[in-house]
Formats: sequence, C-alpha cells, structure tokens
Amino acid sequence: MVRRVAVVGAGVSGLAAIKCCLEEGLEPTCFEQSEDVGGLWRYTDQAEEGRASIYRTVFTNSCKEMMCYSDFPFPDDHPNYMHNARLQHYICKYAEHFDLLRHIQFKTLVTKVKKRPDFSVTGQWEVVTQRDGKEETAVFDAVMVCSGHHVYPNLPLDDFPGIQKFKGSYFHSREYKEPEKFRGKKVLVIGLGNSGSDIAVELSAVASQVYLSSRSGSWVMSRVWDNGYPWDMLVITRFQTWLGNVLPRAISDWLYVRGMNRFFKHENFGLMPLNRTSRKEPVFNDDLPSRIACGVVVIKPNVKEFRETSVLFQDGTVQDDVDAVVFATGYSYSYPFMEDDSIIKSRDNQVTLYKGILPPRLEKPTMAVIGLVQSLGPIIPTADLQCRWAIKVFQGRKKKKLKKQREKPKATPLFLSSLPGRYGNSTTLQTDYITYMDELASAIGVKPNVLKLLLTDPRLALEVFFGPCSPYQFRLMGPGKWSGARKAILTQWDRTLQ
Repeated sequence: MVRRVAVVGAGVSGLAAIKCCLEEGLEPTCFEQSEDVGGLWRYTDQAEEGRASIYRTVFTNSCKEMMCYSDFPFPDDHPNYMHNARLQHYICKYAEHFDLLRHIQFKTLVTKVKKRPDFSVTGQWEVVTQRDGKEETAVFDAVMVCSGHHVYPNLPLDDFPGIQKFKGSYFHSREYKEPEKFRGKKVLVIGLGNSGSDIAVELSAVASQVYLSSRSGSWVMSRVWDNGYPWDMLVITRFQTWLGNVLPRAISDWLYVRGMNRFFKHENFGLMPLNRTSRKEPVFNDDLPSRIACGVVVIKPNVKEFRETSVLFQDGTVQDDVDAVVFATGYSYSYPFMEDDSIIKSRDNQVTLYKGILPPRLEKPTMAVIGLVQSLGPIIPTADLQCRWAIKVFQGRKKKKLKKQREKPKATPLFLSSLPGRYGNSTTLQTDYITYMDELASAIGVKPNVLKLLLTDPRLALEVFFGPCSPYQFRLMGPGKWSGARKAILTQWDRTLQ
C-alpha cells in the first residue's frame, strides 16, 4: 500500500506531483535543492550547480491558455506569452493556492535513491538527502523524479576539431545571461534550437556580427499565427490531430511542410531541415527571419574545424576574427542520485520508460519520471496528467495491465504508441501531444467524450474538437473533475483577446 511519496524537485512537475498526491490521500515529501519553487523558471544571475539555468530574456513558447495547470488558469490580464519572471510568479501562486509549500524541504539535496533490500515485496525506496552538511535517510513507498532535463549541459567538444587552440572564449548556452559583454564582437552560436536562436537574435542587437551554425536545419515558427492569434491555439486541436492520422502519410507530410513554409520559405533562408517531414520540435522565434534578412545574423552550416581566430565550415567557407562561441548544444539526461542507473536507462538520449513515465523492469511500479517527454505541446499540463496517471499506478489501479507488459518477452517499453519515425532521432522523447495526452487520460477515465458531449452539450463538444486542446479538457469528467472546466473552455478566446 503506497502511502509516503518522495518527490525530487519543486519545479512545475514537482508541484503537480505534490498536488496529485494530496488529492489521492497520499503523503508527499518534496526535496528541493534551491531555496524556492519554479525549477527552470526561477532565474538567477549565475548558473548554479545541479540546477537548470535560463537567460534574463526568456519568454514562453506556449500561450497562457495552453500551458496553465488544468484547474488553475492564468489571470485574465496576463499576456498570452510570458516573461520568465511572470511565469515564476504564477508558479508560486499555484503552490500557495493549493497549500503545497508545507510539503517541500528547501535547500535539501537528494544524493541517493536506492531500492530497499525487500523491494521485490514492498516496492519501497531509501532516499538519502543532504541539508546544511547533515545527511538523512528516509524510507518511502514511491518516488516521483521531477528533476527536469535542462540541468547537465551537453558540450561535445570532441566533435569540433581545433577547439583547444581557439583563442576566443567559448562556453555552453547554460552560462549565457545577457548580451552586453559581447558588444562590438563577432560571435558564433552553434545550435539551431530555441536557445541558440534566441541568443543569436539577442546578440545581433549589440554584436558586430552573429553567425548561427546548424548541422541539420530546423523549422522556425512564430508565436503569432493566423490573424494574430497564438500559434498553439490554432495548431494544437483534436481536429488537426485527427486529420493528420486519417490522411495518407504523403498528403499529411505535404500539408505539414506547406504549413511550416506559410510565412517564409525556409530554403531561401538556409534553414530548411535535412529531413523535411520530421516532426521534431520546431524553433519558436518571431525575429530570426527578419534578423537574417537584415544581415545581422548569418546562417552557416556545421563547423568543420576551429583555428586560432577563425572557423572553417563544412561548405569550405572561413570566417575570420571570431571573438566568442556559444554552444547551444542541448543537455544530457542524467540522474546522479540513482544508485542503479539502469533503472532509468539513459544512453545517447535513449531513455526507456513505459508511457514515458515508468521504468519498465521494476518488480514493483513505484517510481515515476515526470516531465521528460517532448512534444509540440506545453510541459505543465503534460506533467500534470503524467502525475495523475502515475499515482493511479502507485495505488494499484493499473496493476494487471502493467504486469502483462512486463511479462512480454520483448515488450517495447517506449511510451510512443503513435507515429514513430516522424520525430527525428530522439524517438523515445518525442511524441504527438494530443495522442499522448489522450492515452494517459483514457487510462484514468478523464478523456473527454466528444460524441457524448455532442448529444448533451453541443457547444462545448464543438469547442473541444475544433478548438484548442487546452488543459481544461482533462478536468471535464472523471477523477479530479473541476467544476470550472466548462466555463474555462468556453471563455478561453475571450481571455486570449484580453
């Protein structure tokens, strides 16, 4: 019988975990290394060891109606896309509203999580923590790992010959905070992801020249979509997902590429992905195309070699007098507190988790990894629904199905049940947002029944199917039902306009 649950980390996933535990009558204890909630979104002037780090000007890529907790909308007067400080304020309000803070032990580092000797019978874990130099050990019935995946920088210097003799400065984007110290300099940014694009655009306002190097290109999307509405309220709909699933693959791919090229032709800007039909996460940047058009950001191919003051690119071009290099090369997935790292198998980003949550080979399903999935959808509602699903598993509601999965001789424990192969190389982390959410929601009885709604509440049914798949949809019915969900769905466009 699961009673006591250890939650590692008090970011957006950790707070959802605490709340879900309390709703189901469990006793959560959350261990947070820093002095406040927020995780990734808590900005600090210096990158801190063991913590995610963001730069001062980070804004959200998902709008407020799509990225909120499913039973806690943003205030009406908040902008659709938020600066990190405003999102951090919302996260704190969420923690206060649901009285979560008293379950968090701040300035407490989890140093070890290991199975108890009798784990095969009890499913219990031993959690070792450190606070003020003192070590404590406690026993928990389950563990929810909510430590995020933007903590350990991936700096593949071996892939860049000559970097050791380069006389300029170089560092990972995790260390970047603001642009002023690069004023008048030539800067090379390596990596065409969200961070790399943001940093390149920001630096272009002060640097003499910015070069943005990409190995494989990427789709670049604007936050502002048709008629000025948020992109995700128009793109992430049940209708669009249904259409993508029923159309032949060739037509679906053609529509996808056409949609991505609707504002500018990527090929003309040197941004076209090598795999045109890949559904890997696009880059969200409203300014990059105009910065390229103005010549202050120059797109370059992958780096072939570094020299003392210059850089040779794969196309044979050489750029002289480069002062600084920013490696926006992503992060590694690491759980240093796990005594047995094969529990959450992590090798070259290949993380093996059933439904993207449960380590599949545990004798007892009493560990959940929350917030590791990547999709076109927002992380807050994804983590929230993952927590609701995981706690049902802890309580034994899904025991038979899980047992059957583990007994299969070669069961594929990847959480993807949909569209494999469309998401680039990291297929174990990429998934279709609505398909994945519905999969979890169906298992715990909270997926909205559109046909039933069509008979009982046709206005709501049409908004649920053709409108944005906002988080409130997963609070309309079943366990955890929220009385304000219907109104939140029917008024979401009003709040967006406001």
